[in-house]
Amino acid sequence: MQTIGLIGGMSWESTLLYYRIINQTVRDTLGGLHSARLLLHSVDFHEIETLQHAGHWDAAGEAMAAAARSLQAGGADFIVLCTNTMHKVADAITEATPLPLLHIADGTADALAAAGITRVGLLGTRFTMEQDFYRQRLEARGFEVITPNADERGQVHRIIYDELCKGVIGEDSRTTYRQIMAALAEAGAEGIILGCTEISLLVDHRDATVPLLDTTALHARAAALRALGG
Repeated sequence: MQTIGLIGGMSWESTLLYYRIINQTVRDTLGGLHSARLLLHSVDFHEIETLQHAGHWDAAGEAMAAAARSLQAGGADFIVLCTNTMHKVADAITEATPLPLLHIADGTADALAAAGITRVGLLGTRFTMEQDFYRQRLEARGFEVITPNADERGQVHRIIYDELCKGVIGEDSRTTYRQIMAALAEAGAEGIILGCTEISLLVDHRDATVPLLDTTALHARAAALRALGG
């Protein structure tokens, strides 16, 4: 079994999900008392969030690179960045260490292809929905990506940072997400990417009329299977 290097803490609420899903996948695959070999470098998200909203992406990338180097030094075999938004600085990680980076958008694209979905809605932080680092990786695989309108993107972003990252799960916010997902489906989305690792804390398949692609679960399971050699 390979050792997984996790860069987490963005937020720790979703990093908990990674830890659980990875270990559940290893246990379900190998049976018995098996669990994953992994290392976790968990950052102070306050520092990272401040850099994000100030637009200091180079500094944020340096923080991710330092985390990756620490995982390499600890014996990790590959890197898993437990967040969608910070894949904006994925190049900083791949340039800092020779370890492979298991990119979160690639597993999502694989799941879209397996489901036969070609037009997909994308939810996430403003950075993920409005910038091209995530969308282009999907479009390069032939998928059409649509996002909510500007007001809805603001609501999705606010709920992530002000509530979900703090462990606050509100029924009003669930209703808001349901309405936004319904609008994406009406606009032709055949499925919807939960493109922030906290969103699955709030909604699941019962809240939408089209398939939801949970990037947290997809990424974590892919990490476990890669560690197991498959």
